[in-house]
Amino acid sequence: MKADAPDAIVIGSGPNGLAAAITLARAGRSVVVYEAHDTVGGGMRSAELTLPGFVHDICSTVQGTSTASPFFRGLDLGRFGLELIDPPAPLAHPLDGGRVAVLERSVADTAAGLGVDRAAYRALIGPLVRDADAVMDLVLGPVFRVPRHPLAAARFGIPAVHSAVGLAGGRFRGDEARALLTGVSAHSMLKLDRPLTASFGLVLAITAHAYGWPVVRGGTQQLADALAAELRSLGGEIVTGHPVTSLEELPAARAVLFDTTPRALAAIAGDRLPGSYRRRLDGFRYGPGIVKVDWALSAPIPWRGEGARRAGTVHVGGTLDEIRAAEAEVAAGRHPERPFVIVVQQSRFDPSRAPDGRHTGWAYCHVPSGSTFDMTDRIEAQVERFARGFRDTILARSVRLPADLEAYNPNYVGGDINAGIEDLRQLFTRPVARLDPYSTPTRGIFLCSSSTPPGGGVHGMCGVWAARSALRREFGSRS
Repeated sequence: MKADAPDAIVIGSGPNGLAAAITLARAGRSVVVYEAHDTVGGGMRSAELTLPGFVHDICSTVQGTSTASPFFRGLDLGRFGLELIDPPAPLAHPLDGGRVAVLERSVADTAAGLGVDRAAYRALIGPLVRDADAVMDLVLGPVFRVPRHPLAAARFGIPAVHSAVGLAGGRFRGDEARALLTGVSAHSMLKLDRPLTASFGLVLAITAHAYGWPVVRGGTQQLADALAAELRSLGGEIVTGHPVTSLEELPAARAVLFDTTPRALAAIAGDRLPGSYRRRLDGFRYGPGIVKVDWALSAPIPWRGEGARRAGTVHVGGTLDEIRAAEAEVAAGRHPERPFVIVVQQSRFDPSRAPDGRHTGWAYCHVPSGSTFDMTDRIEAQVERFARGFRDTILARSVRLPADLEAYNPNYVGGDINAGIEDLRQLFTRPVARLDPYSTPTRGIFLCSSSTPPGGGVHGMCGVWAARSALRREFGSRS
């Protein structure tokens, strides 16, 4: 630690905390990051969760939003040994009868596999992928900003305001295209007949086509470590194993940025925040949780369709109607018999994840917030449905219920990995309705977590925008 007080302190070393610290350090400010765990990373950590030699990603594993993020694209993390691996296909969505819808890197190749919907898919997705940089500038930007690319914003916004079910059912006729779009939209963790849920699917389809959905060689922890190395190269400091429970524990700093939930911000800042603002933070709503399973496997997952074997991510949930029903059950506080399951098979493309001849599997499904129900059997039944013999390959498993996830990372309240529900109302008022949502009524205190716009994902942009707010307000920067 420096003898002098730093210009800024960041509490939490998740992707947004590290992005905020790097942004401040690049602007010439001295920064110290405090992290409660012994390792940096937040949702970017990896560990041997099952058996020795099997490296599992504890939360984030596919880096689609990272590769699309202006923040990450502005860094050369390869100089710290970071390597991203792109599977041949970003995504596959198997259906009964051996059918598989495959989202390829090429829009044309994807469309060619969608039968009657090939022209409709090209018409919907093609222009958005051509505008990918402009669309992601809009999506990953602050809420209250005039679009820099209005035509691209309009092309995206018109279909994005629809519900996932409405857009998929209205634009497509075949099961494959409908399931593909509904599956990527289900990452919203919302009922899929709600407005704006289509936007999640469109954004993820754009990132898959334009930037890819890579995994990190050796585990996502390597991404966290590279960010930490970048920060240290700029003179920043990181203090691990140091939970912060009160601002009184910290040295004086002109700006303190919280990579935490609004709940933790209120608890740590305490009376430094006005009571009216703390009450508004108390009204912040958290979304559904997840049940996550990691597997050590004796062989690759034996998917029936070749397309699923080429894909890094496999959406297991069946047709549009099945996915809609599963997510509606979760929204109603129930546990679906046939959940929508997101599966990632890193070791097919990154042999360093497992001993020779062995493999890893990563999967989760949505459940009601705070659920204590173990969905492992239902998750594995869904995988077995499209990969007969899968259960026979399981050597060991690690299961995390919502309470386990929250205990590991307090930002995952009730198991909510998005750190707050992203519905129509709260998508634009994270954490409260405020022109600058990263600032608070108390000078020098800022929120930089995914509980601010643009929300969840390993893109770092919540941290970037919060850091820029701090630079303007506390240091007179015009950037």
